[in-house]
Amino acid sequence: MIAIYPGSFDPITLGHLDIIQRGSRLFDLVIVAVLRNPSKVPLFSVQERLKQIRRTTKHLPNVEADGFDGLTVNYAQQRQAQVLLRGLRAISDFEVELQMAHTNKTLSTQIETVFLATSNEYSFLSSSVVKEIARFGGSVDHLVPPHIALDIYKCYNHNYPTANPTTTEITPSHQNMATAAPQEILQEREM
Repeated sequence: MIAIYPGSFDPITLGHLDIIQRGSRLFDLVIVAVLRNPSKVPLFSVQERLKQIRRTTKHLPNVEADGFDGLTVNYAQQRQAQVLLRGLRAISDFEVELQMAHTNKTLSTQIETVFLATSNEYSFLSSSVVKEIARFGGSVDHLVPPHIALDIYKCYNHNYPTANPTTTEITPSHQNMATAAPQEILQEREM
């Protein structure tokens, strides 16, 4: 039985990989299908994402990566797949995914949607979260495969972070200002 695991995978995360690995034990072939969505501006091109997915899943002989556009159901029919594989993180995911599964069923009664609950350690994880952390210089090493982390750091022109740096603006406390001379307060404010 062939399963399609559709998504943007921008970038692929350890949560995605968890679903792919578990799906590969359930189905003869899992096709990780990267949607070409012209309404989104991705961090990585479709070709880059396909390369990342292939490298990440090379240890799984029954997994392949492919790009598509249009309706997922049409792509599944072209690939002779019987199943759409989807991961669920939270109740909010379930509502959206259930609606999509019902919609897909109206387009093709031959294709079933199978939901896998995300493993607990990845229940918060999304590609958007990864990009947001990286954009502000945080480490994403624990959220994506190592080679993906390096690709992300390059996109944001960051060095490989060793910690999650934060910057704060130090302002003089009211108590210090009460005892400081007016000239000292003025100098602190100008800094």
